[in-house]
Amino acid sequence: SLPNQGHSIAVCEGQSRPRSTQVRTAMALLVLAALPTAAAWLAVPSSPSTPRSEVCACARRHGSATCATYGEGMTQDDMMNKDMLILVDGADHVSGAMSKRAAHTFDTENPRGRLHRAFSCFLFDSSGRMLLTKRASSKITFPNVWTNACCSHPLHGRTPDEVDRDGADLSMPGAKHAARRKLQHELGIEPTQVPHADFRFLSRFHYWAADVLTWGDEAPWGEHEVDYILFVQADVTLQPNPDEVDAVRYVTPAELRELLVDKSLRWSPWFVGIMERGGWDYWAELEEALKEGGRFVTNDIVFFDPPDEFKAKYNLESHTKETGVQQLEGAVA
Repeated sequence: SLPNQGHSIAVCEGQSRPRSTQVRTAMALLVLAALPTAAAWLAVPSSPSTPRSEVCACARRHGSATCATYGEGMTQDDMMNKDMLILVDGADHVSGAMSKRAAHTFDTENPRGRLHRAFSCFLFDSSGRMLLTKRASSKITFPNVWTNACCSHPLHGRTPDEVDRDGADLSMPGAKHAARRKLQHELGIEPTQVPHADFRFLSRFHYWAADVLTWGDEAPWGEHEVDYILFVQADVTLQPNPDEVDAVRYVTPAELRELLVDKSLRWSPWFVGIMERGGWDYWAELEEALKEGGRFVTNDIVFFDPPDEFKAKYNLESHTKETGVQQLEGAVA
């Protein structure tokens, strides 16, 4: 493993990778070893084309069962077709179910896709640094962007149940189950390192964004979410899944502010929007944010439109907050 102040990324010997990948990995590790730990970008050593089964075998050889049942043997297309998202109305009441592919399809008829639940998990180490991840280049929606530790969706049909019942319980246990599942799938973080009870739900944001940066002004994909903000603090072992994550980095607030103005880097619209609407305050008072029932916890849902660079040709001024929102007909119990 490569040490990183208590955090490590598994690097296995004898994997059947192309020689070019082995050379790039060795060079990356040499460069990384010469950098100050706090400032180092940690590139995921596995190639994005490395089969998930190979990554799983790698993890098992290091004594860590990092492969949850979810995602094993599934491609990005499989997850787009099989993951059943939780459709909601503007008040976050469950209104139905839809495949990940259908909910994220943007076009003239569906200019904002379909509103569904999501979560954004912010993970901090014991010194208060925030974990950033770069979404893999193989991702269908918003590849190659930097964002918070893990951004994904609670799903219908999971055990334990990931469907929170219309905000009745502000601890949002379902979203936390989903976050633990995806932290393991994307970053190889063992659930025992991030206990369910340690997550804190803070707020919800309703936003949308077309993936114009990747696909152009007629982008076929985008996001339209009621996004649950979850904070957790833990010193974890990272074994990123190269199908999901290209690189990781821990940052201080000062380092993040510098990175956000670096024009060579791309950022997810939800991460930037969340930071601008409370994220910096939560981080500045991290102890309060991590307190059960702390003063940042709210039942409010804050809406925001994306910056212009995330608006496609079919996104019109006449569209409203209700565009792409399914009402309660056909609700899922």
